[in-house]
Amino acid sequence: MTIKLLAIGKTDNKNLQALIAEYEKRLGHYIKFNLDIIPDIKNVKNLSEAQQKEKEGELILKKLSPTDVLILLDENGKQFTSVDFSDYLQKKMNAGIKQLVFVIGGPYGFSDIIYATAKGKISLSKMTFSHQMVRLFVVEQIYRGFTILRNEPYHHR
Repeated sequence: MTIKLLAIGKTDNKNLQALIAEYEKRLGHYIKFNLDIIPDIKNVKNLSEAQQKEKEGELILKKLSPTDVLILLDENGKQFTSVDFSDYLQKKMNAGIKQLVFVIGGPYGFSDIIYATAKGKISLSKMTFSHQMVRLFVVEQIYRGFTILRNEPYHHR
């Protein structure tokens, strides 16, 4: 299985970029992982919230293959402990999924078509985080999930 993380907009903070790159490198020991950044939409001032979500949704759909399993990072999604999330990843691998795609939407969330396409929603917390920080948290939690599955000492139970 391959895991892809799709995100709208680049990460400006060099420290966050370095940390994300570190966890991407670590993940390479366990699974094929790709971080795919969708550029910010230009001239958003001329768009309504709904129009911006629609345009972002179109860009997200272009990045998907028909067999991809899309999971949204959404404030109303299911919350997991790290151990439960590792079990979730194991079940996805056992299901024979070719590519699992997590997506972090834009500032207003997702369009209706993206919600309809998604096979699930996950929430990292009830708190609000910057989209740039969420990328780091997701990559770190995927890494943590694989260390848990391998009974490695990164995660202490």
